[in-house]
Amino acid sequence: MCRIVDLSLLSNWLRLIALCTFILSLNGCAAMKSVQERSWLFPSHPEKEIERNEFSVARGDDVIGRLAVIRLEKGDTLPDIARHFSLGIIAISAANPGVDVWVPEAGERIMLPLSFILPDAPRKGIVVNLATMRLFQFKGDSTSLVVSTYPVGVGTKERPTPTGQMRVERKATRPTWHVPASISEDHRKKGDPLPAEVPPGPQNPLGECALYLSKSGYLIHGTNKPASIGLKATNGCLRLYPENVKMLYDDTPVNTPVVIVNQPYLIGQRNGVLYMEAHTPLEDSGAIELEKTYAKLRNIEKKSARTLDWRKVKEVQAEARGIPVPIFEMSQGSEKEASRTIEVEHPDKLYGRPEIPELKMEAWYVLAADVRDKIEALRIATIINHQGPQIPAMVLSKSNSYRVIAGPFNDISEAKDATKRLKIDLEIDGILIEPVKKR
Repeated sequence: MCRIVDLSLLSNWLRLIALCTFILSLNGCAAMKSVQERSWLFPSHPEKEIERNEFSVARGDDVIGRLAVIRLEKGDTLPDIARHFSLGIIAISAANPGVDVWVPEAGERIMLPLSFILPDAPRKGIVVNLATMRLFQFKGDSTSLVVSTYPVGVGTKERPTPTGQMRVERKATRPTWHVPASISEDHRKKGDPLPAEVPPGPQNPLGECALYLSKSGYLIHGTNKPASIGLKATNGCLRLYPENVKMLYDDTPVNTPVVIVNQPYLIGQRNGVLYMEAHTPLEDSGAIELEKTYAKLRNIEKKSARTLDWRKVKEVQAEARGIPVPIFEMSQGSEKEASRTIEVEHPDKLYGRPEIPELKMEAWYVLAADVRDKIEALRIATIINHQGPQIPAMVLSKSNSYRVIAGPFNDISEAKDATKRLKIDLEIDGILIEPVKKR
């Protein structure tokens, strides 16, 4: 029999998604509605494009970008939407609580959290905010400042990404991965032994570009697992989408300063309006960081000689949707300058979306699941499709059940390798399906 485990146990990064979705679903409905109603205002005519990576920073401003919504089409997943618009998975999931990550409903409007409050750090070189899982690269000066920003995968609780000041020590294209002893031991225990070195290619987790930091053992690099971007999924390094790391690599000279911070609560102003952005804190940093933010807000309140709406502040904190929310007018009448949400047209093709090959009777396949619920089957197939490197999967209906099959594979060796990966990565016991012999 083909055993299918609870989806929340499929892998570390899937467990994280399940947990975050559950936490988001516990938010107070009344509080959520109050901010959502203000944020989801958009014109009737969608725009074709929206800025997603590079922004100009006006003098005195701390907020960049615009919030947007997009209407989903059949077959869309939140990871596909996230990658196309240069967002992380937790970021897009937090902005859209209650939406199925893997099988959302066609026609549903999804918020794209493409507005960001800049971290409280010097605007020079590279700044990474672990709490928001986002990298900011500053270019220019205070009179003509431009920032490029990309989502990142960060370290797990067991192997967190360090904070502090560093620099880019060296760069490499098509890097070889020298496997650390601790990671090698972890894989050995899982029955997945690794070689001492992994050469460039689809199996290399560093991707096509790597920036080596002055703190030994830590890198900013690409990935062969793009669905892990925007998750706590690395061994401490910072992981970017392949297309993003190439842009960062080409635009970053050696010795560029790198500052890594952990700021789940951000405040900043734009056009006379004060915004607050809240994220779910990493581990035990929440109370300390919240008190720092409250101290800043009390200072603003004192200087302005006007009272803040602390109820609104606490709503934003509790919801932790990761989007800048206007909370205070720095000057009377400036609220009308608060940015409005726009609607964006659905692209003809989502960049990086996994393609599923046609069924080939003469190829090898792996039976990954046999379930009665169609949505469950679609979810399992979609999760398998988003493994890295991709394992193609599709759903076939048979009588009163739905079968998830992975493939096609050219030979039994490829099929066995996929079966092994399904077991190690997703805890799925697959069954080999031999090719149909021609008569």
